[in-house]
Amino acid sequence: MAIISSTFHIFVFLLAMESGLIWGTNTSPCCEPVEATDNDKIQFALNLEFMEAEFFLRGALGEGLDAINSSLAEGGPPPIGGRKANLDPLTHRIIEEFGYQEVGHIRAIINTVGGFPRPLIDLSPQNFAKLFNKAVGFTLKPSFDPYANSLNYLLASYVIPYVGLVGYVGTIPGLTYYTTRRLAASLLGVESGQDAVIRTLLYERGKEEVYPYGITVEKFTNYISTLRNELAMCGIKDEGLRVPKKLGAENRTTSNILSADAYSLSYARTPPEILRTVYGTGNESRPGGFYPHGANGNIARSFLFPDKY
Repeated sequence: MAIISSTFHIFVFLLAMESGLIWGTNTSPCCEPVEATDNDKIQFALNLEFMEAEFFLRGALGEGLDAINSSLAEGGPPPIGGRKANLDPLTHRIIEEFGYQEVGHIRAIINTVGGFPRPLIDLSPQNFAKLFNKAVGFTLKPSFDPYANSLNYLLASYVIPYVGLVGYVGTIPGLTYYTTRRLAASLLGVESGQDAVIRTLLYERGKEEVYPYGITVEKFTNYISTLRNELAMCGIKDEGLRVPKKLGAENRTTSNILSADAYSLSYARTPPEILRTVYGTGNESRPGGFYPHGANGNIARSFLFPDKY
C-alpha cells in the first residue's frame, strides 16, 4: 500500500487551514490564551498528569494511581482499558520511573493549588487504535495495540507527554504569581525530559518498519504530529522525527529529535488547543478520545457548560 509522504501531509494541512476545511469548520478557532486564575490554569494540567500517570504506571506495573496513592484521585473513576505492556527491561525501567514522576506531579499540583477528581480516561487499545487509524488515514490491520511490545508502547507514549509540554510552555507567560510560575516551570522541565527520552528512543529506530504495517517509526511520528496540528487548528506546533531541511534546526538538518520552531524554541498551546487534541474531535466543547466525559476543572468544564461559568 502506498504511503502518503509526511511533506505532502503538511502541504494538505496548510491548504485546508487556508480554506477553512479542516473538521468541517469555516470559522477561526480560538488560538489565544484563556482568561483564568493562576490556580485554574495549573489545575487544568492535572487532566494531563492523571492521564500520563495512569498510562505509564499501568504500562509498567499493570496497576495505576490507586495502587500508589489512591487519595490523589479524589474519588474519580478508574481509567478504561489500561494494562501492563510487554516491555523490554530498559523501556520498562524508563516507563516505571516516568509513572512515579507523574504521581509526584499530581501531588505537587494538589498541594499547591488544590485538585479535583480524576476524570474518566480511556487508555484502551481500541481508543489508541482509532487515533492511529485517523493519523495514517486508513484502518490498520490488525488493530494497533499500544501494549503489544516496546515499540508500540513508545509510539503510543509519543502521543502523550508532548501535549503537556506545549501546554506548560503556553501557560507560564500568563501566570501572575511566583509560586505558580515556579511550579509550572519545574513541571515543564521534567515533561520536556520525558518527551526527549521518548523521541530519542524512537529516533534510534526511526527507519525500522513497525510490524506488520510496513510503516516506519519516523512516518508514524510524522502522521501523529500532523494529526495533532489538524485537531488543534492553530498552525504547525508539532513535528515528527524527520522533517524537510527547511524545517530543521537552522535549516541544516532533517533530524528532529526535539520539536521546536525556527528559533529552536518550544512551541506553545492553549487549553482549547489541548482539549481539541486529547478529545480527538477538534472541538473543545465535544468530549471524546482520551476523555469520554470531558476533562475536569473550571477551564475544561467552562467549554462543556458555558452557561454555568
